[in-house]
Amino acid sequence: MAGSSHLSRVRRRYARRVEVDRDEVLKALEQVIDPELRRPVTELDMVRDLEVHDGVVALTIVLTVAGCPLRDSFQSQVEQAFAEIPGVTGVELSFDVMTPEERQALTQKLRGGAPERDGVIRIPQDCRVLAIASGKGGVGKSSLAANLAVAFSRAGHSVGVLDADIYGHSIPHILGIRQRPIAVDEMIVPPVKDDLKLMSIGFFLETSNEPVMWRGPMLHRALEQFLTDVHWGEIDLLVVDMPPGTGDVSISLGQLLPRAEVVVVTTPQKLAQDVAARAAGMAQKTNMRLLGVIENMSGYVFGSGGGEELAGDLGVPLLGTVPLDSALREQGDSGAPVVSARPEAESAVAIVEIAQELEALKRAPGPGILKSLPLVG
Repeated sequence: MAGSSHLSRVRRRYARRVEVDRDEVLKALEQVIDPELRRPVTELDMVRDLEVHDGVVALTIVLTVAGCPLRDSFQSQVEQAFAEIPGVTGVELSFDVMTPEERQALTQKLRGGAPERDGVIRIPQDCRVLAIASGKGGVGKSSLAANLAVAFSRAGHSVGVLDADIYGHSIPHILGIRQRPIAVDEMIVPPVKDDLKLMSIGFFLETSNEPVMWRGPMLHRALEQFLTDVHWGEIDLLVVDMPPGTGDVSISLGQLLPRAEVVVVTTPQKLAQDVAARAAGMAQKTNMRLLGVIENMSGYVFGSGGGEELAGDLGVPLLGTVPLDSALREQGDSGAPVVSARPEAESAVAIVEIAQELEALKRAPGPGILKSLPLVG
């Protein structure tokens, strides 16, 4: 109409703010796994003060000890868990430390309600114990033990490594594990790296070169503690780096782990074969199953064929030969096992094939390792 004012109305659509579902937040937190205990933080009762305001989720995670070196893992896991929740616009994560009562409750939960210090070995019923032994030192036993553990882990197993070579504890260095175990009440939580859990006497010494000056009963007690007070969790394979020879530790392990299966490592020389045969004899006398022989450092320097000869004498298979390969030494020195750091190396390929042979020799599951320990007076 002429002369009349025309009024127009503009409608704007504003996105409606999505309310964050608290139940979805709690469900997402089930994806956040404690890096060392390997269980969800919700299951371990580690979540406190959960609040949601204007799309921002604020929460506190209580740690077992102050100064936990793995805080960054929690931060990244929480952010990733909340990324897909509708309405979440931010995360405010803080940390606190468990009270003594909370740590005690956590210990009881992890032990399944069993009393502390009851002298019982707790390894899952279906856990396979693989002991890597040698008659003498210097044959590369520890390097093979560490890399076999990595090979099994990369094949999908949940693996623990027990460095029982008390006087020559080198596994932490080979695997590049620097952090120390955490004590939660009377329970020891082993450090974890690349899904491998490790326990070693080396973690409890002031320096890596400090000598262990212990006699038989003390050695036995140390091994006892590694098998009873350490929370290994739901591992399906425990790789044990045995000390060389047939001394106190080897005898104790035979008593403590009667279902262990033994692999003997030798170099090609005749002298190494003869000494390795004694380690095999010790394993059989303590009723451990002898699986086979590995020939290490095979090649033009030390020759070859000694492992096959030893296997024939013992009536067990030769599981494989590992060539004298500089990559195996270099990666061990740098704390990055050759199987994961340089899988194309000759030694890495050989070790993976040996792990496959050992997998094929796995026996049918039997009763779990759950026994009272023989005490040394």
